[in-house]
Amino acid sequence: MNVIYIMWLRQLKKYFRSKSRIIGSLGQPLLFLLAFGFGFGAIFKKAGAGNYMQFLAPGIILMSVLFTAIFSGIDLIWDRQFGFLKETMVAPVSRLQIMLGKTLGGATVAAIQGVIVFVLTLLVGFRPHNLILLPLGALVVFLVAILFTSLGIGLASTMEDMQGFQLIMNFLVMPIFFLSGALFPLEGLPRVMDVIASLDPLSYGVDGLRYSFLGSESVFGMTTDMLVLSVLTVLLLGLGSRLFERIQA
Repeated sequence: MNVIYIMWLRQLKKYFRSKSRIIGSLGQPLLFLLAFGFGFGAIFKKAGAGNYMQFLAPGIILMSVLFTAIFSGIDLIWDRQFGFLKETMVAPVSRLQIMLGKTLGGATVAAIQGVIVFVLTLLVGFRPHNLILLPLGALVVFLVAILFTSLGIGLASTMEDMQGFQLIMNFLVMPIFFLSGALFPLEGLPRVMDVIASLDPLSYGVDGLRYSFLGSESVFGMTTDMLVLSVLTVLLLGLGSRLFERIQA
């Protein structure tokens, strides 16, 4: 348990020490909020779909969580290249505990990033409708953070090249985000798009967070959202642990 705490604390210290990293990671969510929120707001309203900023904000919050969580794998490659991981591996501790500590640390950082973006959405006009469901929204955010942090660390465990990791992650992350319903409603899509969106894990996170904030009708159903996120989180934690245990520092 001490190892998990130490690795978790180390991830948090690295995050809070890098003010440029915190500020820089807010650029993309802010750009999406302003460009899409105000740019397509009038069109969205004319289509009779209501306030686009209200619809968009939950998706942008989870976009920030997704990017921060999955790119936490870069820290693992960085530690591997500079020898810190080797020092950790030779210690008489379980690799599973090391992986869990890194995963919880990365997920906590991603969740904090989501909270910061949530505050930004409030500044540009977003207003949650149901404050009672905010704790449920926080749970959705943390599940998404753990899920994609596990995925990032698992993939990073199989790679040694930071540039290769970034290419693979960009190839994976952008489709996950754009097909999740973060920017457009999932109702009324062509059959192929509907199937792809239902296979996207982030779709269930966006759907659950949108329901938690707005109290609107859930596309998949809140029970389904939580069940899918919980099962995938457990599965990816297990897969990430297996891949991390085989890593050669």
